[in-house]
Amino acid sequence: MNFLNIALLQITPRNTLQENLEKGIASCRQAKELGADIALFPEMWSNGYRIGNRPAGEWTAEAVPAQSSFVQSFAALAQELEMAIGLTFLEQRENAPSNSLALFDRFGVQQLLYRKVHTCDFEVERYLTPGEDFYTAVLNTAKGDVKVGGMICYDREFPESARILMLKGAELILVPNACPMEINRLSELRARAYENMLAVATCNYPGTVPDCNGGSSLFDGVAYLPDLEDSRDTCVFQADDKERICLAKLDLDQLRQYREREMQGNTFRRPSRYGILLDPGVEAPFIREGRRTES
Repeated sequence: MNFLNIALLQITPRNTLQENLEKGIASCRQAKELGADIALFPEMWSNGYRIGNRPAGEWTAEAVPAQSSFVQSFAALAQELEMAIGLTFLEQRENAPSNSLALFDRFGVQQLLYRKVHTCDFEVERYLTPGEDFYTAVLNTAKGDVKVGGMICYDREFPESARILMLKGAELILVPNACPMEINRLSELRARAYENMLAVATCNYPGTVPDCNGGSSLFDGVAYLPDLEDSRDTCVFQADDKERICLAKLDLDQLRQYREREMQGNTFRRPSRYGILLDPGVEAPFIREGRRTES
């Protein structure tokens, strides 16, 4: 078995950028001591996703550039620890900030910079700049190379997010999160893993954070095994609501063998029948007036 150890940093943020830098570094060091190959932060760790109940001008001013000392400190830490790090932050951009995930490999090289595509425009995230695309990268770990993609929180509610990453070869999707992980959201993660034959690792804030409840999870995407008569639950790890560093283990060999023999994912798709999905003028009859649909 080739287990990839994913540390889900289910931790409570502090009040300042510097304090979150210090706590984030300490948490990554603890993750390494636990044997982690990858450490993943919850959504927008740089300011703890503290963007509600405050004037937009106040929290948008907390954005930091991708090349800032805050972000680059984790690049240096990844190299020092020889452990990949998925860092989340409010990214300063030309017009309005983005909700971003920077993924550094164990050599400290940035392999991915993903910006949340499906921003929650029905709330304060309407002040953010949505991302442009979904990306994958080959991440070098101590367990070998793994093809990784990123989604952030609300992206999970759109099957297209994970589908695109599957088509780009993702084996593992890292999902920073900041919301209650209840049965329906967990079901979405389970579905994204099952229908694309890939693993989905989600890191949420603990119950000490308002409107969050922990429940960080790993779905390995493997629904059927040759020696089992029935299907199996693809959830191989789910945390409670406590603040802690969770170590979830992904059996990469099992996942890869499964993808070679089973038929979910890209098998039997009929893209020529999906044209309506690409027509920005088509809206479901129950969509409220004023909702934005982008091409």
